[in-house]
Amino acid sequence: MTLPRITIVSPASARDNNGNWQTASRWAHFLRGPCMVEVSGNWTADTGPAAAPDLLIALHARRSAASLAAFTNAFPERPTILVLTGTDLYRDIDTSHEARASLERASALVVLQEAALARLPAPLRAKAHVIYQSAPMLAPTGDGPGERHLDICMIGHLRPEKDPLTFMRSAALVTNPRVRLLHIGGSLDPALEAAARATATANTRYGWLGSLPHAQTRARLAGSHAMVIASTMEGGANVIIEAVTSGVPVLASDIEGNRGMLGMDYAGYFPPGDAAALAQLIDRCAGDAAFDAQLRAQCAARAPLFAPAAEQAALCDLVDNLLDKLPDKL
Repeated sequence: MTLPRITIVSPASARDNNGNWQTASRWAHFLRGPCMVEVSGNWTADTGPAAAPDLLIALHARRSAASLAAFTNAFPERPTILVLTGTDLYRDIDTSHEARASLERASALVVLQEAALARLPAPLRAKAHVIYQSAPMLAPTGDGPGERHLDICMIGHLRPEKDPLTFMRSAALVTNPRVRLLHIGGSLDPALEAAARATATANTRYGWLGSLPHAQTRARLAGSHAMVIASTMEGGANVIIEAVTSGVPVLASDIEGNRGMLGMDYAGYFPPGDAAALAQLIDRCAGDAAFDAQLRAQCAARAPLFAPAAEQAALCDLVDNLLDKLPDKL
């Protein structure tokens, strides 16, 4: 029996080391075995029908629009899945014709948290599926009795959507002497890199560690007292999942994408862009044992949503259902 062929189109590559790449890499791992899987930066009709996949998975409505259009034009009978990112949901589908066209073209849409469904045009919600991303459980390693510092980490490349400036500004407002703010992520914006370097020079509480390999980043996260996500838009952040599955509480900007991941009643939100509120939340998490325990309990309650077996089962079920509808069933 010939195995079905799947191409995952990801504008991000391993070198980018961002959430989109982590999704593409993890999904390829989940699907290999039952399927032959290739991850590529794009898809064009030049490959020819013999080498074309039976199903195309595209990450990012706008950035993968050309690949999705080329595939659906060449093989209108073959299924496609479009995975919607934060910039898709909370910016591009309002401003980009290419992004809106991708929504229409795809056989199925995937959003990464339940609140995102409300951002889709009502007629398209019937073909949308919620698939929470996942990460293996990892035991926390920080906060031992002899630890000198309480590390609060932020993980995300230096770009405006992640709002690293709010994290930087909070460093001057935190009062707990044990707290250290560490930012992991590469520079994608010269002005933000300059701000990170200036903040580290002016305030020894803050450190910018730059881009680290994924395994090192996860180890740093597991050794942290808490993780901050200050983003202005998120589709369903991988870093939230990795924090929750590492037993590390999250301090999150109060935006729809984060609420869809952590729950509407989560106690660890702060207003987006409010460095003073973030600093107060950091101090409370570091100094109020009852509050810290509340955050940890709320995160632990969400952890089953982010189990790898659950993500793999949901993805494989969607892929199987779409492949079953091919005219010449594989």
